[in-house]
Amino acid sequence: MLVREELERDERLRLSPRASYAALSRGRTRKEEECDIRTCYMRDRDRIVHCKSFRRLKDKTQVFLSPKGDHYRTRMMHTLEVSQTARTVARCLRLNEDLVEAIALGHDLGHTPFGHAGERALNEVCPGGFRHYEQSVRVAQVLEKDGAGLNLTAEVLDGMLNHGTGRHPSTPEGQIVRLCDKISYVHHDMDDAERAGILSEADIPGELRDLLGRSTRERLNTFIHDIVRYSRERDEISMSPEISRGLMDLRAFLFENLYTNPDAKSEEKKAVEMLKALYDYYVRHPEDMTEEYYGRIAECLDKTERVVCDYISGMTDQYSKMKFEEIFVPKSWSR
Repeated sequence: MLVREELERDERLRLSPRASYAALSRGRTRKEEECDIRTCYMRDRDRIVHCKSFRRLKDKTQVFLSPKGDHYRTRMMHTLEVSQTARTVARCLRLNEDLVEAIALGHDLGHTPFGHAGERALNEVCPGGFRHYEQSVRVAQVLEKDGAGLNLTAEVLDGMLNHGTGRHPSTPEGQIVRLCDKISYVHHDMDDAERAGILSEADIPGELRDLLGRSTRERLNTFIHDIVRYSRERDEISMSPEISRGLMDLRAFLFENLYTNPDAKSEEKKAVEMLKALYDYYVRHPEDMTEEYYGRIAECLDKTERVVCDYISGMTDQYSKMKFEEIFVPKSWSR
């Protein structure tokens, strides 16, 4: 018997009846021969970890732009924390950890440089708008591997596409990632804000601290335990109404006091204007993009504006600043 078949049989014996079994996956857009030692979800996880877009996450902003410190989160660290938290919940609920891990590791592949400020910039200039969760699927299926894509399973793509607020993943594993994404950024953004001296524990309303915990560690523990307890006997993965409201109130507190804080976000306007300038330039000069991207225009695979958004959203913070300087900042004359 193949190792993969043993793993699929083990899923049937070990996991909850509501879990997403690899053997029952809806499959891939392009049919492939199955791996002999990995389930389809294990294979998707490996493809994501080894792709170029995943590696670039280490140099993309989470909240603080180019922070002077080694311990502030990047988009890569956010992704890894979502993955770890989601796997803990999945294991406790006897759901498919491999599927959860693949969704979590891939959910931000399409995120822009400079975090949500970069996303807002491209959303304002790109025809049809720009949403990072849609771009994550486009990166995985259209742009990676020189246009061949990663050819991920339908369940992983569904979880990546539907991890945002107000969206509804079709699998319980996708629902776990959607919740753990919010939990993770509320947890680590508060931790980074304390590290930066922008917020302190005392700033959080007392009723929220009484309900959720009096440290980032206690609050993370509260959220994870609540999901596990509340979801064990339910079809939908969710939090109790009381803790869910507490999470949303804490998120609203961060939006008011961190995500729009002039001390933390003073440089974001510059980042937005820089990305818009790059967009305008490359729309007029698409031949100056790398061949990987310009080739899609030359071969009439996509419209220029769409490819320019692909190119800019794939940049790291540092690469976008380097390209801006190369294009717009005069160089000293020399013979």
